[in-house]
Amino acid sequence: MTDHPHALGIDIGGTKIAAAVVAPDGGIVGLSQVQTPAADGPDAVVNAALGVARDALAQCVEQVLVCGVGTAGTVSSTGTITQATSALPGWIGTDLQAAFHPALGIPVVVLNDVHAMAIGESRYGAAAGFTDALVVAVGTGIGGGIVHRGRLVVGASGSAGSIGHIPVPSPARRRCPCGGWNHLEAHAAGPAIEASYAETTGWSIRLPAIATSARAGDPIACSVINEAATVLGRALGGAVNLLDPDVLVIGGGVAALQDLITEPLRRGLDEEALPGPDRIKLRFSKLGGITAAIVGAATVAREQAAREHERR
Repeated sequence: MTDHPHALGIDIGGTKIAAAVVAPDGGIVGLSQVQTPAADGPDAVVNAALGVARDALAQCVEQVLVCGVGTAGTVSSTGTITQATSALPGWIGTDLQAAFHPALGIPVVVLNDVHAMAIGESRYGAAAGFTDALVVAVGTGIGGGIVHRGRLVVGASGSAGSIGHIPVPSPARRRCPCGGWNHLEAHAAGPAIEASYAETTGWSIRLPAIATSARAGDPIACSVINEAATVLGRALGGAVNLLDPDVLVIGGGVAALQDLITEPLRRGLDEEALPGPDRIKLRFSKLGGITAAIVGAATVAREQAAREHERR
């Protein structure tokens, strides 16, 4: 095995599935993506992921020796989904290691998609050059990845970084997709912003349209985005008090609202962060929502293979 092989990265989310071959310098080749057929069940999702993976491999002339899969949900050490939300019905119990390794014929590492994103940003993106980072993806859901001294922290059960499922104080009682009440995800994720706008106006529109209205001066659109960003910032203030990382990176679809959320997010963060953590560097994803988890998953697979090779 070469010291720095090309690696296949796959990202399985509730909305999209994407794959690409990742070069040793973090560059990508053969990006392929499809919408996630979540309603059709786990087998359809796995088959769609294998389809984009094979498409990506077909576009690369280099030999690909390992594969990393970043997926929504909590992943066991053996590559099985142990927890998941309603975004992927029936996903719990899916053995992705068993599904991908025989089909692709190369070693496969499976990890949570935001954990993968954290490594991607840490090695090649907005957190590069820092030893300790908290990376938070805010999109359809909210998840986090912790990098400590350059290594990913997954926790005893694989759930480390699940910041979307910490409770937040709010007079509004909202059900989280995980089944709990008043978790951060239920108040600050993309669907939560859409729900707040619909409750206030009676109009159900998607987040990009709400953002467009906010930029045009619509006070209700501005208000619901501001409220969600402030709640997010306050929760992140508590997180940086606990972890005290060098840098906080925000990614995911809601990060596209950077011009609208930076000020209230920073304000909420500063309200809760202690002296010291309140000086944390706040950055937005450099790799972007489509490729961050792909790059990270491939990097984890490459680095794990290199460690195993050294032990032989």
